[in-house]
Amino acid sequence: MIKTLHAFRLFLAGLLASLTLGAHAQLSIEITGTGAARFPVIIPIFENEGRLPQSVTDVVRADLERSGLFTLIDTGPLPMPESVMPDLAAVRGRGADAVLTGSLIPLADGRYEARFRLFDAQKQQELGAMALPMSPAQNRLVGHRIADFVYEKLTGLPGYFATRIAYVIKSGPNFELQVADADGMNAATALRSREPIISPAWSPDGQRLAYVSFEQKKPIVYVHTLATGQRRVVANFKGSNSAPAWSPDGSQLAVVLTKDGQSQLYALGADGSGVRRLAQSAGIDTEPFWGADGNIYFTSDRGGSPQIYRIPASGGGAQRVSFDGNYNVSPRVSFDGKLLAFITRNAGRFQVAVQDLATRQTTILTDSARDESPSFAPNGRMILYATDSGGRGVLSAVSTDGRIRQRLTVQAADVREPAWGPQIR
Repeated sequence: MIKTLHAFRLFLAGLLASLTLGAHAQLSIEITGTGAARFPVIIPIFENEGRLPQSVTDVVRADLERSGLFTLIDTGPLPMPESVMPDLAAVRGRGADAVLTGSLIPLADGRYEARFRLFDAQKQQELGAMALPMSPAQNRLVGHRIADFVYEKLTGLPGYFATRIAYVIKSGPNFELQVADADGMNAATALRSREPIISPAWSPDGQRLAYVSFEQKKPIVYVHTLATGQRRVVANFKGSNSAPAWSPDGSQLAVVLTKDGQSQLYALGADGSGVRRLAQSAGIDTEPFWGADGNIYFTSDRGGSPQIYRIPASGGGAQRVSFDGNYNVSPRVSFDGKLLAFITRNAGRFQVAVQDLATRQTTILTDSARDESPSFAPNGRMILYATDSGGRGVLSAVSTDGRIRQRLTVQAADVREPAWGPQIR
């Protein structure tokens, strides 16, 4: 039997809004794998960047290098202004396939306009251009958005650098729900407690987090507005209230309740109203995830062992989704609905796997032993998850082909329960 798999287991309101949260130690990132083929690119410093207190291009470079898909070609300290056509033959001569040129144009109000253009040195043509207004303190945000622009133009996939992640840190007897940039920087605390916090889930608009807190000595589901710090109890029924998952439009939550017996699936409004039961099962149903395809994916032992099923959010019969192995839990579906990430037990080890929902082909992506809580990046390219290293919890990320790997840690603390936020345009 499953024992309510995650029970007792330990963006800003828009990209330009700020969170009213307390600062905390940053996550540090270690890159442990790269893609088979990497794009060689030149990212020179932006013209006038010396006027800023902190660099924009350092952020762009770090994002692209961390992705494992790019090799940076050094061209020295000289800028390549956005207003000047670069010598693309010289760019090719340095071994680069693309070059980004950029300038920071001072504005009358003390802000700047970051202007940049990306060129394909092989085809000898411009790939695109953009201008972003910024204050001197917005170097990281603008750097992430520029990196997203380069990533999308060169890979064909949306970037994920200007997104945010949520996770839970346990340090001594204290728990903190943290929110940070996707690179682990700008970490801030949304909630502190001496009781466990689990299962954070981002609303589709990136403005709210649903999560489970034990601060009242029982699991209760809250919805937390990040920009204001306002919290609302949305599920506090008799017994356990756990595992919130947002509907694609942000109006509802799927939750797991024991108010009528053992763990079963329910839906309710994001304000806690209109609770309704989603499924009937003689087993334990838990860990819902509301897919963009209108199905709710969940874990159930209704067939005798923990497996992944899906059921229409409007109601109906459950359909089994996982078939390889006798233990598959924690389903998460990519934003485009093509891939299913989950935890599978493989030779006694619990590892991240991914399944193509169209072909049912399954691939195990990790070689660790105690993985949990997978969460897709908005572009479906990377999966963030929790695992153990040296006896403590850390976050790791792996690409859906298994080639790119990263590890995110906080010194002298356990990090668990990751959730990757949506892309905010």
